[in-house]
Amino acid sequence: MIVSGDRAWGRVAGWVGELKLPNEAIAMDKMRLDKWLWAARFFKTRSLATQAVEHGRVKLNGERVKPARDIRAGDRLGVHVGDVEWTLIVRALSMQRGPAPVAQLLYEEDQASQARRLQQMSERKLATNPAAEIKGRPTKRDRRQIHRFTGE
Repeated sequence: MIVSGDRAWGRVAGWVGELKLPNEAIAMDKMRLDKWLWAARFFKTRSLATQAVEHGRVKLNGERVKPARDIRAGDRLGVHVGDVEWTLIVRALSMQRGPAPVAQLLYEEDQASQARRLQQMSERKLATNPAAEIKGRPTKRDRRQIHRFTGE
């Protein structure tokens, strides 16, 4: 269930991927940071989200925080996952982890962050793979050269 302001979104039974507004609105104004990171699909498990926050890879409004810190809609997050740095604004809170399209509704990424991330992706695609030059076992000729080089 996704909660944004005074509205709650949930799935319609039997309609996969369809969202509708239920009759009752659920008031939820804050939740734990690690739980939100897990629900927004930045980390596969809550324990990984907790470790990332503890190691300073997640910043709330520019400050290092603890995993149990409450976040609200409108907060700014800096998330560093692997080589990728995200700068986000929290748009909604979710009590459960849903599919990726629903999770993307929970946040809005900065234009600068999105451009930087796309630039990193294109650089990674253009970079050569170091393992591409290795072709398995050395040939007899390669082995002779290795023996000459190492002095064996």
